[in-house]
This record gives sequence, structure tokens and C-alpha cells, in this order.
Amino acid sequence: MQHTVTEAFHDDTYRRLGFAAQRRYPNEELVRFLARHFFPIPRTERASVPILEVGCGSGANLWMIAREGFAAHGLDLSAEGLVLCREMLASWGVAASLHHGDMAALPFADASMAAVVDVFSAYCLDEAGAARFLDEVARVLRPGGRFFTYTPSKLSEAFTNHAPATLSDASTLSGIARETSPFAGNTYPFRFTTNDELAAALAARGLAVTSSERVARTYRDGEELFWFAVIAAEKR
Repeated sequence: MQHTVTEAFHDDTYRRLGFAAQRRYPNEELVRFLARHFFPIPRTERASVPILEVGCGSGANLWMIAREGFAAHGLDLSAEGLVLCREMLASWGVAASLHHGDMAALPFADASMAAVVDVFSAYCLDEAGAARFLDEVARVLRPGGRFFTYTPSKLSEAFTNHAPATLSDASTLSGIARETSPFAGNTYPFRFTTNDELAAALAARGLAVTSSERVARTYRDGEELFWFAVIAAEKR
């Protein structure tokens, strides 16, 4: 049921708003991660470096990964988002392998990816779904492969002051219901975490954290902070 609600919400949003449903350019923290770990690879060798973005949506990050010459793979639950993603890739003159599916059941072989990246996507999974997702990340990463996530933090007032939304588990809201909250109107499961919680979950799966940061931005002219946990890890 969770996936049905989430898929329907995003299909409707992409159908109504098109590219306006999402930003058109890459997440800055993702660019930093790739610059640190993958841009030093000579361009002539990048086609043999497969990078998977889960929740690729309309392709705001994926076009950059493909344009940099990596073997780009994108997966999303929304078929409407993937229609836009194909248009985005074509507009930049690049290609990627796109898949319609569930990030908690990745359709890729064991040890097949050099990196898996999640930019504000896996938060739509509740705690049980997130655990399955991290199992899948560990499975598809090569030894030495890297994981990046940019995901909502429990430091956010959207979590600490979430009423009238309710909690379905210790980390997941039924949606964002407070009218003054960032992302108000999102009616699907919305999960928050902490850097320490995520680091422990990754360590339990053989993924060692190499970078753990927090990024925040304000909303309502500075009245409210929304925090993100920004974590990179390596499969040992």
C-alpha cells in the first residue's frame, strides 16, 4: 500500500507539473561526492564505471552523471517521472539505462555497481522498507563501491513538530500535514533519520562511513530549519 500511495502521488505530480515538479540541475552535495571519488577517473575509463541513482525522477542528477561519461543507471517508482527523465537525457544528448521499479528490490546483479546514490528519494520508505533498501545497496555494490545519501534528518522541525501528521513507526510520518511545514501537502510516508542511526545501519551491512555531514536550509523567511543528513560510505 505504501508504494501505491507514493507512486500515485508522484505520477500525478509529474503529470500535472512536468519538469516544474523537480529541479532541473544536480544536487550540490552529490556533485561534491562525485568530484571527490569519481571525477579523478580518466574520462576514457568512465564508461566502465556504473553509477545507479535510485529515485532518479525527471533526471536532474542523472543527466549530469551520464554527461560526465559514466555508465548511468536510473530507477524510479514513477513511470511518469521516467518519461520526463528520457526527455531530459535527450535534451543533453546523453543516454542512461532506465528502470521502473522498487528501490527496496533493485533489479541489478550482485556486485554490479561502482556507486549507488540517493538524493532525497529513499525517505519515502518506512523503517522496514529502508532496511530492505540498504540490504539491496550492500548487495549490488562492488567491493570498494560507494554509497551516497542526502536524506531528511530528525533535527528538522518538520519531524519534531509534525502534528497533525502521525507516526507509523519511530521515524516515519504519515505525510507532511502541518500547513506551515516545508514539503506540506506530501501525503505519502515521509521518513527522517539521524547521522548516527544511518551510520550504524550502514556499518551493520559492511558499509563504512567515509563522510558524515549535515546540511540545512531555512523556510518561511528564516523561521524554520529543515535539516538533511548527508552521508557517504564505502563497501569494505
